[in-house]
Amino acid sequence: MDFGELMSIFIGVILVNNFVLSRFLGLCPYIGVSRDTSSAAGMGMAVIFVMTMASAATWFVYNYMLLPNENNVLYLLFRKMIPGITPESFDLSYLETIAFILVIAGLVQLVEMFIAKFSPALYRALGIYLPLITTNCAVLGVAQLNIAFSGQPFSLLKCVVQGAGAGVGFMIAMLLLSGIRERLELADVPPSLKGVPIAFICAGLMSLAFFGFMGLKI
Repeated sequence: MDFGELMSIFIGVILVNNFVLSRFLGLCPYIGVSRDTSSAAGMGMAVIFVMTMASAATWFVYNYMLLPNENNVLYLLFRKMIPGITPESFDLSYLETIAFILVIAGLVQLVEMFIAKFSPALYRALGIYLPLITTNCAVLGVAQLNIAFSGQPFSLLKCVVQGAGAGVGFMIAMLLLSGIRERLELADVPPSLKGVPIAFICAGLMSLAFFGFMGLKI
């Protein structure tokens, strides 16, 4: 495996194709949990874990349960029971979105139970935004992108690298915005712009800044 290619995927998904600032996915927790740095860091680490594990789990689900091939688990189970059956009989690729959401939901439940057990303060700070990772379009987006990148599905290692990089990019964007919003608490912001409005303005300016990485050759 070419290490340079893996680094290109990892850096590219952080800077050039940042899921929040370039693809505009996952804006709900991005705005909702970026009021302070500690909560943003906690959410970022949770998203890194979920994106990385979801990338690996959905790769296995897609390649060994949904695609019609000789390695399909359902085909291997039923080929001796039903004579003449072919792998094409188990083409379930149209269920990929539902299957991916189920996998992501299971991983989020594990993360939620872990944080509730070992960090109740962080669990309360994250609030409703932690279970909302289940329907976070950024997590589902990286799973979908892994299987349809340039028309060619990624290998398992590339999927994991891209998932981890997407999570790191999400966390960096969260930490940058949370640092800005903490400083804005001390600034003289017009009443009509306080809170979410000024956060969206800052997010837009950050997005424009990240577009400067579009010319980066990696």
